Amino acid sequence: MTHVVIIGAYGSAGAAVAGELAEEPGIELTLIDDGEPGGGLCILRGCMPSKEVLSAGAHRFQARHDDRLVGDAPEVDLERTVERKDDHTLGWAGHRRAGIEELAERDDVRFVHDTARFVDPHTVRAGGEEFDADYVVVATGSSVNVPDVPGIDEVEFMTSADVLDATDFPDSGIVMGFGYIGMEMVPYLAEAGGMDLTVVEHDDRPIDEADPEFGDAALELYRNHWDLEIPTNCHERRLEATDDGGVRLTVEFEDDGADGPTRETYEADQLFCFTGRRPTVEGLGLDNTEIAVSGDWVRETMQTAAHDHVYAVGDVNGKEPILHVAKEQGFTAAENIRRQEAGNAPQPYENVHHHVIFSGLGVYPFARVGHNEQTAREAGHDIAVATRQASDDGVFKSKYVPEGLAKLVVDRADGTVLGWQGMHYHADSFAKTMQIVVEMGLDVRELPDRSYHPTLPENLDGLFRDAADAVEQ
Repeated sequence: MTHVVIIGAYGSAGAAVAGELAEEPGIELTLIDDGEPGGGLCILRGCMPSKEVLSAGAHRFQARHDDRLVGDAPEVDLERTVERKDDHTLGWAGHRRAGIEELAERDDVRFVHDTARFVDPHTVRAGGEEFDADYVVVATGSSVNVPDVPGIDEVEFMTSADVLDATDFPDSGIVMGFGYIGMEMVPYLAEAGGMDLTVVEHDDRPIDEADPEFGDAALELYRNHWDLEIPTNCHERRLEATDDGGVRLTVEFEDDGADGPTRETYEADQLFCFTGRRPTVEGLGLDNTEIAVSGDWVRETMQTAAHDHVYAVGDVNGKEPILHVAKEQGFTAAENIRRQEAGNAPQPYENVHHHVIFSGLGVYPFARVGHNEQTAREAGHDIAVATRQASDDGVFKSKYVPEGLAKLVVDRADGTVLGWQGMHYHADSFAKTMQIVVEMGLDVRELPDRSYHPTLPENLDGLFRDAADAVEQ
């Protein structure tokens, strides 16, 4: 029997590997996880519970934003919001936990509810036992990345997990981190928490993976609708606690002028740290292996660079900390274990870029599938581009969500759709249609342009027509 040990079996990546290998003849599985209640980041502290609280803020925002409605905007009941979120989260976690427990009922599958540690590259200790493994899959996820800003140890800060559990907020806050997490949490703090916020942006604009006009649109949207102060092109230089228990942040702005960079100081009641995540490897005993978590320590086959028999999937490998990617990496690891056992070469994991940020409380989400302009050109394509504003389409106006834009990138030579970006109402739902178009390599000229009852995807029809015209010309 080939013995595979999976460390982090409750998470999305680990569960994917377990599900793929559980019925494989000749494979014995040991599933290890110390999670309580179990479920992984997405279920417990990530995409699922965050959407729950964002939806409460979204309902208030839309009621407040629509001038066809009169009267005061309703307040978000934070206690009820968190209570419902917790109830649903426990249900989702229970479902994941039950799935792993069901696998463990099989003759060749065992579950150990404990912390795992490498004894050597082929031996893992957990639950007071040592397990000799032919293959080890590390799927231990990620933890909050605390930035090395002087003074960070002197102040208290809240993470996204703290925000999801909070039933009250102070009057003002400073936000470090305006990536995926910040883009989603900041409007919630302003809308549901009623906070005045200063949000630090290191670059010209947020959403690094998007073409510049999307980041510019996001800045305008956030500043206009939530009255946020968003200094750009600046970096945190010093944190201090104020005498009244608040926080003071000094930032330095990029400046190529003769006088050098300038500094500005901001004060608020609370600091929020949305500064990304890092691989969770503490206590894993990697010092008993040759694995060093730095640089390209995990290959595209999901094998670690140090050991062919040790795989690292999901957030822990730091490649692309996204739920669906974690699952796909898990499937790749399982397939490559099968390939190794059969004496075949492991294959690299390949995917089409497919990300969604629930920006603007999910009312104005950003989505990208495939290439943007820059990456398409870097890949050597001669491209045609079509851009369309949400306000160009009557349905967005009639639903009173007229803001945002979308862009289509196609290969000028053969019309192949290379990528799509959208930041507008229901862009997250559009993304699935565009994923199919991009992954199938469809010719934009052959996509149907048919009349049907007016709906939001008319925006896609306009993009298809404009891009097809550009290809023909």
